[in-house]
Amino acid sequence: MVTKRMALQDQEEAVFLFGPHDKNLKELERRFGVQVFVRPSSGVGQEGLTLAVRGRSGSVDHALAALKEMKRRLPHSSAPPAPEAAVLLESNAFDEKTHPDAIFMTITGRPIRPMTPQQKLYVEAIRTHDMVMAIGPAGTGKTYLAVASAMAAYKSGRVSRIVLTRPVVEAGEKLGFLPGDFYSKVHPYLKPLYDAFYGMVGPEEFRLLRDEESIEIIPLAYMRGRTLDDAFIILDEAQNTTPEQMKMFLTRMGNGSRVIITGDITQIDLEDKSQSGLVQISSILKHVEGIGFVWFTEGDIVRHGLVKKIIRAYNDWENRRKGGHGSPAKS
Repeated sequence: MVTKRMALQDQEEAVFLFGPHDKNLKELERRFGVQVFVRPSSGVGQEGLTLAVRGRSGSVDHALAALKEMKRRLPHSSAPPAPEAAVLLESNAFDEKTHPDAIFMTITGRPIRPMTPQQKLYVEAIRTHDMVMAIGPAGTGKTYLAVASAMAAYKSGRVSRIVLTRPVVEAGEKLGFLPGDFYSKVHPYLKPLYDAFYGMVGPEEFRLLRDEESIEIIPLAYMRGRTLDDAFIILDEAQNTTPEQMKMFLTRMGNGSRVIITGDITQIDLEDKSQSGLVQISSILKHVEGIGFVWFTEGDIVRHGLVKKIIRAYNDWENRRKGGHGSPAKS
């Protein structure tokens, strides 16, 4: 057990942080499993209050990070605080009546929700299946919605950790010849996963979760030999797995875990595209009970409108090329 402290400027700041009838402090203790004490600041000439948080090291750090974020968002006004303004701790929760289709609320208060019928089907499949395969073009929300679902499961206590992995496919340069340590070599491959978390919980909380391994982001090769219990596991860019890698990954699933596999079979970076583990998996596992398959199309793209047009143009070009047996078909 450790105890860490944070100074409060004055009584008004304390009222905002604590909430009506200390609602925020009670929620803080419940969510992070810590104890919170408030004492007058000690020392000659010191005024204000000191807030002490006691518990396990990682939990205390999480609680303090939440308190600092709450403090940062306090209104800078001398007017008496309204009771509703004090409830800042629940900024990453949501009222189901206000946002009935929301999966998760970001640190900025933005609800994450499915935008298309197929995305709604995807979110429902994640909720009702222990394993889900999401296949479709870029920009359809496959990874983002999976990460949001993972964060919701972690925050609600349904899983104890989140594990995200990607195959590291080398394009022209061998990892061993790239400069830097292991982290600097693989970080560019994993950066999109980091970006998703930054937008949802903020860099500070993400670093805390990563440091205590509540969130783990690793290359696929480092999954071998592990069994992951009570975890939300996401395999991203699965089109770049070999059949052997896919089988290895699928068999890492432990008790109480959920697995989401995402990929785009039109963007395979393997030399032999027919040897993609994602291409083969639909035929191998399509009749296995408990596994959900969700297929996205260009109609589900929710990025910039040009992305949808670009993908449509590439699809048309590929179809003309196939129709001409290696050269564009005449119109």
